[in-house]
Amino acid sequence: MMDKYSKKLMPLIHLPVQSGSNKILSLMNRKHSINEYLEISKRRSLRIERIRDYFKEQNVLEVDTPVTSKSAVSDINIESVQVMINDGPFYLQTSPEFSMKTLLSMGYGDIYQICKVFRDYEKGSIHSPEFTMIEWYRLHFDLTGIIKDTCNIIARIIDDDSLIQNITVLTYQEAFIKFLNIDPINNGISEIQEKYQFDKNLEIQFANDKNHYLDFLLATEICKKFNKNELTVITNYPASQAALAKICADDKKISERFEVFHNDIEIANGYVELTDAKEIYERFQKDQDYRKKNKLKIRPLDKEFIDSMMRGIPSCSGVAVGFDRIHMIAEGKKSLDELSVFSV
Repeated sequence: MMDKYSKKLMPLIHLPVQSGSNKILSLMNRKHSINEYLEISKRRSLRIERIRDYFKEQNVLEVDTPVTSKSAVSDINIESVQVMINDGPFYLQTSPEFSMKTLLSMGYGDIYQICKVFRDYEKGSIHSPEFTMIEWYRLHFDLTGIIKDTCNIIARIIDDDSLIQNITVLTYQEAFIKFLNIDPINNGISEIQEKYQFDKNLEIQFANDKNHYLDFLLATEICKKFNKNELTVITNYPASQAALAKICADDKKISERFEVFHNDIEIANGYVELTDAKEIYERFQKDQDYRKKNKLKIRPLDKEFIDSMMRGIPSCSGVAVGFDRIHMIAEGKKSLDELSVFSV
């Protein structure tokens, strides 16, 4: 059987970059020629270099942490990828967050990492199950300080200083009121339904969860109205969407979490870090209860991370940035798939 197909199969075995064949790239339905991919790769390398230059200037230490773990995140919006190593299951990191916070508990100062992360069930023009993340932690930075830091590095990567001259900053509540006349903090589901006509199938999927309604409106309506070719920062997400952010001291309904958007694309997610180990564990348990109730996969919690938080970490803020999306924006592309020879 192999002889029958070998003449057709063997020319496709070589990687296109190795063979230098634009014909093979065409057969693989890739978007560009070899030379075009080479130039994209060179510019990508330059952008990675700018990240390291920025953090070196800021005296932030680059670290490297394990990609695999015997535990996984409990976050209800993220699914870990399970792999088998030796005699048991391991999980590929969805973020280096827990490992980096463990380093903070050991006395490390400002740190950053550029690494591959993996998330199951993510695929689309701006989503991939494997992507490059920049994550960093700054000691004693408040919300204003970490937002400024984030916008500065985004502008540095893209090499466009004008981005930090025209930044729109809105609270989550202000954005919803401004664009949809909906108060996401104080309006209930019935009030939201009165102001926006949802498809009945969506309402079934949302299962009476207010956060699902808000996530949908932010992604499909509000983000589309942000200023073009500028950065928009949304701050103070609802406490129910805090993840591991601190709750605001003067308003328990909101958190010290923010996201940064370029046009309608989210490129950064950060917050003033919650450092209370007891509260972190309670949030993990709440996630696990949600997963059980909604028949989502339940993964083992990271007990080493909880132990590290019990030791304590200093007041700090952290950010995760999707590098591939910034690279895509800088290249003027519409899809992550246009950036690489390889297709995931």
